[in-house]
Amino acid sequence: MIKKFITGLLFLSFTSVAQAVLKIDITEGYEGALPIAIIPFQWNGSKKIEDADVSAIISSDLARSGKFSPVAEKDLIARPQTPSEVHFKTWRIAGMDHIVIGSVTLQADGKYQVQFRLIDILKAKQVLGYSFTATDKTLRDVAHQISDYIFTHITGLPGAFGTRIAYVTVQRDNKGGDKGSVSRLQVSDTDGYNPQTLLTSAQPIMSPAWSPDGSELAYVSFENGQAEIFTQNIRTGARQSRSRYKGLNGAPAWSPDGKKLAITLSKDGNPDIYILNLNDNSLQRVTNHWSIDTEAAWLPDGKSIVFTSSRSGKPQLYLQAVTGNARPERLTYEGGYNASASVSADGKYVAYVHGEGNIYRIAILDLETKSSRILTDGPLDESPEYAPNNSMILFASQDKGKAVLAAVSVDGRQKQRLSFTEGEVREPSWAAARY
Repeated sequence: MIKKFITGLLFLSFTSVAQAVLKIDITEGYEGALPIAIIPFQWNGSKKIEDADVSAIISSDLARSGKFSPVAEKDLIARPQTPSEVHFKTWRIAGMDHIVIGSVTLQADGKYQVQFRLIDILKAKQVLGYSFTATDKTLRDVAHQISDYIFTHITGLPGAFGTRIAYVTVQRDNKGGDKGSVSRLQVSDTDGYNPQTLLTSAQPIMSPAWSPDGSELAYVSFENGQAEIFTQNIRTGARQSRSRYKGLNGAPAWSPDGKKLAITLSKDGNPDIYILNLNDNSLQRVTNHWSIDTEAAWLPDGKSIVFTSSRSGKPQLYLQAVTGNARPERLTYEGGYNASASVSADGKYVAYVHGEGNIYRIAILDLETKSSRILTDGPLDESPEYAPNNSMILFASQDKGKAVLAAVSVDGRQKQRLSFTEGEVREPSWAAARY
């Protein structure tokens, strides 16, 4: 389960793979979700663009958050297009808290004006409303932005629908083995649309990690005959070798200020954690132990990391300051396997893989109380990644023997499965911002 480093021959493929996208299914919801009605937006001067159906995208976004339960379009009791057409008493009787109305209007210059209004049924008034200008290529982005506005206004939490995710896809040969398989490093919108391939490999690609501003990815490759860490610009495809020491070069993690990478190196013996300064390529050693120390995850203040270590005999999580001579603090004790930490944006919680026997599940650790709880069922859940707004955790899983991505709300009540239309998908990473 601790990340392996496999040699491979890689070549750049900075393209879009529109025919192969993530398919997201909500597999388990919960009764506490807030009711909301997204009225189909009125399209003026143009037919509705099916792949950019703004109201449908908003409804899907809010449902995937786990905090909302949008009414199915066929079950809408009315379809008002203006605030004056909203019959508040009828919607109250139907048990609705909010409704969203809006329009998409094609203008003379070929661009679209997108308007929306959030109506609070209990307060009997409009509480939010904006107008956006979009092209046919940015309509989906605008829809995600509207979802963020609605989500934030009602929940008080920042939205994350407009960000992106990175992942590795694998297409195997007809014999089903690893030999002859093709791996791709891809990024897409959080709903799986607009996939973009950054890298294609005859061997597995490992450990993608987003920079804080969402402009770059760091990852591990072997194209020069040994483990090597690269960073790559998402827009231009330009890439740079960052670490090519003898032995392991792996598990890159960006510091909160984007100026450093925490990496795992074995150049001095056993695998240990180092901090690589990206400005001058200088190294600072953080751990020095006979065990395997790997998978560093930064706390938001940039002063400490959580990492996986086998120094107790089995993989467990530890917390350590990146400067000074502070001793690491052990965080996990239950179970024979605890690894692959992801720290929440507020620095209060750590998502990780908890293993007992042959069952591996995603758990959350409260850093203040040191209490933990298990969120998923297994049997092979790994690589957890917090959403930027702390509401969901993305992770790699198995479905009928096939590698898929999955997501779970932080309370464990809402679950999703993200399957790839062609091949398998793994190694998720969720950007904190959209560049």
